[in-house]
Amino acid sequence: MGKGRLEAFSDGVIAVIITIMVLEMKAPHGIGFDALRPLIPTFLSYLLSFIFIGIYWNNHHHLLQATRHINGTILWANLHLLFWLSLIPFVTSWMGENHFAALPVALYGTVMLFTGVAYFILTRILVAHHGKSSELAAALGRDFKGKVSLAIYAAAIPLSFADWRIACALYIGVALIWLVPDRRIEKMLAR
Repeated sequence: MGKGRLEAFSDGVIAVIITIMVLEMKAPHGIGFDALRPLIPTFLSYLLSFIFIGIYWNNHHHLLQATRHINGTILWANLHLLFWLSLIPFVTSWMGENHFAALPVALYGTVMLFTGVAYFILTRILVAHHGKSSELAAALGRDFKGKVSLAIYAAAIPLSFADWRIACALYIGVALIWLVPDRRIEKMLAR
């Protein structure tokens, strides 16, 4: 089965997710800079989520470029990833509107954890489909960054109840780990 429709559908869903997130940011009623001040938490949560969505889109794009063909299992694994990505606008809005209160920050981390798990599952299913000796398997390797990211999310969730700033710093740390696209797949595609 070709992968074109999967790529186009995924790109469309991700574009809608970003659109929903920006529409959640409501314009202030005042005209001065003071009217913008209450929106800072909303903007910061949007910025973090926009970066995460961009990271997932970029890495998903590279992953599918390295994929030769797909099957029904891959389609479902991809939908699983898109499900968790589609929850990001909700938790982003809730976290920003409540000025990074503990429960919204913890739920944000939970959604990010399950999004990471879904991406990890997708990569493992793609490797199983293409074979453990495939170029894709070699490019993904042991996926150290993916496993570390999941551990950081898992640690940040309970820490959000101790101090939301620690949890958010950990979320930012994960984003920084992934900000540079996964070079392993880029190198494979260049060959």
